[in-house]
Amino acid sequence: MNHTQLRSFHAVATEGGFTAASRVLNVGQPTITAQVKALEQHFDVELFYRHGRRVEPTEAGVALFRLSQRIMSLEDEAADLLSAYGGLHSGSLHVGAVGPYHATEMLSAFNERYPGIKVTVTVGNSGEMVKRLRDYSVDVAVLAHVEDDPRIHAIPYSRHPVLVFVNTSHRFARRRRIRLAELEGERIVLREIGSTTRLAFEAALRTNGVRIDPVMEIGSREAVWLAVARGIGIGVVSDIEFIPHPDLHSVRVTDADIYTTAHVTCMADRRDSRLVRAFLDVATELKTRGGIPLT
Repeated sequence: MNHTQLRSFHAVATEGGFTAASRVLNVGQPTITAQVKALEQHFDVELFYRHGRRVEPTEAGVALFRLSQRIMSLEDEAADLLSAYGGLHSGSLHVGAVGPYHATEMLSAFNERYPGIKVTVTVGNSGEMVKRLRDYSVDVAVLAHVEDDPRIHAIPYSRHPVLVFVNTSHRFARRRRIRLAELEGERIVLREIGSTTRLAFEAALRTNGVRIDPVMEIGSREAVWLAVARGIGIGVVSDIEFIPHPDLHSVRVTDADIYTTAHVTCMADRRDSRLVRAFLDVATELKTRGGIPLT
């Protein structure tokens, strides 16, 4: 096996097809196909199921892809190291985030200090971002929930209370505070499974024996806001993520400790990578200044 064959395999697995891989690598499709075929023939193994233009990795292909992700990540890290040895003047950093609210200040400070570094940001829930960390498709991730995984290095960054918010026609719209028990039987618009805000809210409900009516499950904050604005139900959001709107009113829960946290994370085996370390240092400095509360 040579590196070119592995690189071709990795591109096909990443892009989901030979044509897409050829565009990414700027190499003709016949060359990509020949490289993958040579790899399969050399080891007498099938790496992809072919379905017309679409391909799907076999069990062996999935296992090899896990390794190739790590190899390509290390290759990028080596390139960043060599190109930036006189200072971090070039390179690329892939950042995952549960939302723009937790990450924006860090990204702004990092860009100001290292303007030559290209930063790519992927947004999703904490479960998705942990998966991307583990498969090395993001270098660092700003998460609202950190699993107990020794492979992941995490720095606590901030902590934020969880609010409920309602349409201005709801009876809670005349209130600033409620008790959790007052949500009994209320129609609630929930985020998708994997949302840290939802996990914290549901844990508090279970602890206090409160039952709600989960009327809808939606996979984005913006869609939840629209549903609440139209009176479909009550929403739940971290206070840092609540955006004032004429049709919405936020209410604090006084008798339950419901909160989300932000952590800056990376794979433990990459914490000393120059770009990863630079991002962690920026986040740590922001936290130390006292501008970001961890309460």
